[in-house]
Amino acid sequence: MATNTTDPASRRRWIALFAVLLGQFMLVLDATIVNVALPVIQADLHLPEARLTWVTNAYLLAYGGLLLLFGRLGDLFGRRRMFLFGLALFTAASVACGMTHHELVLIAARFVQGVGAAAASSVVLAIVAIEFPEAAARTKAMSGYMFVSISGGSVGLLVGGAITQMLDWHWIFLVNLPIGVLSIPLARAVLREDALDAKKGSVDVAGAVLVTASAMSLVYALVTGATQPWTSPAVLVPAIGTAVLLAVFFVLESRVAHPILPLRILRIRSLMVGNLVRGLLMMGMYGVFFFGSLELWHALGFGPMRVGLAFLPMTGMVGLMSLGISARLVARFGPRPVLVAGMSLVVLAVASFARLDPHASYWPWRLLSFAVLGLGAGNSFLPLLTIAMSDVPARDAGLGSAMVTLSLQLAGAIDLAILATAASHRTATLRAMHLAPMDAVLGGYHFAYQVALGGVVLGLLAAAFLLAPAPKQVKPSDKQFDGPRISRSFEQREALRR
Repeated sequence: MATNTTDPASRRRWIALFAVLLGQFMLVLDATIVNVALPVIQADLHLPEARLTWVTNAYLLAYGGLLLLFGRLGDLFGRRRMFLFGLALFTAASVACGMTHHELVLIAARFVQGVGAAAASSVVLAIVAIEFPEAAARTKAMSGYMFVSISGGSVGLLVGGAITQMLDWHWIFLVNLPIGVLSIPLARAVLREDALDAKKGSVDVAGAVLVTASAMSLVYALVTGATQPWTSPAVLVPAIGTAVLLAVFFVLESRVAHPILPLRILRIRSLMVGNLVRGLLMMGMYGVFFFGSLELWHALGFGPMRVGLAFLPMTGMVGLMSLGISARLVARFGPRPVLVAGMSLVVLAVASFARLDPHASYWPWRLLSFAVLGLGAGNSFLPLLTIAMSDVPARDAGLGSAMVTLSLQLAGAIDLAILATAASHRTATLRAMHLAPMDAVLGGYHFAYQVALGGVVLGLLAAAFLLAPAPKQVKPSDKQFDGPRISRSFEQREALRR
């Protein structure tokens, strides 16, 4: 069916899509633009690796911990309102990040950025699905969403490197201001008000607070373990606190009328194992992103612009596979074989980074390793989503999608804390062996690669032996975005039976 762009209603929703994707572009851009500037931030604020991780983790924790809550709030109070609130908060926090010269203020502002990102991104897919109910138009709209999500990461690497090198790291955050100033009024003008249902139930705020607090407590224990003995109160107290908070969370979720995480979702094996595999896969990705940028900076003397360019083979391969190649492979061979092949490539790439001499030149082995990592990741993301959602009932499709996003964000924070702790301990051991300070630091980076490699290998084994093949091939877009329509049909059938 052809898209009628001359009709005023059609024009409005395509402009609305542009406004939403502009906001999404800002969120994706920020995710990679900060990685390029990490070495400069570290040098300027005199941060050890363990504290530097909080510049990333503060954002990831708020983002992942609050996604479920803001998705629920969007249902209750309006997705348009939640999207505008998220963009405004994210833009204001970006200005705060760009104006500060103190690490604690930067970390706090990054946390607020994560809150804004969670509010905005939790409703983006729902807005697109509602604005484009027709299959053909929705496919076009979702293609735009995927393109922005992939291209934003690549642009972030280039823009982050250029801005950091030519101006200052503060400007990587201030660049969000003009995007926010443009997208917020545009979205306010073209997005429709939601038809709210007063009978949707209450908000499980306590559950959202508990899951976020438990994640923060766990990451704090892991990060503190980089500089303190594991038996010290500074590590044990937050570790025990994590267990207590999680226990209270699960007790609460089993008793409240409208839980933020219905416990029945935990019994879906494909979803839970798929999320575990995704978390272990991301240990390799985050390890290369974080320590790879630091290694290029310290060992090879790359400036921010060259660091950004160095990562392009990886993001470029992920983007190439997202153009339909991975989908065709899944359709032909099934999701599990494609996933196992993709994760095997990730294992090969991370192993290459772990074995490379810290001072080895970028060409050819680093470039090839980045490209292989992107190829493997690009062949892993889609089949993981397909398998994870294959057994999720239609009534829980939205919750399943939220669990996938939640697992990605929280796994990123926990993975990075584990790797930073491992690198710090290895560096301290090498310094005690009287290695040169920089050699000890680089040795810590390579030990982190080895830990990340172990995580990806475990993920590969779980994918090969614990994930059952999807019973039938269903496009991820159908499962993820047709959920509301399928759910309504299910409810109507139940009502007829009654």
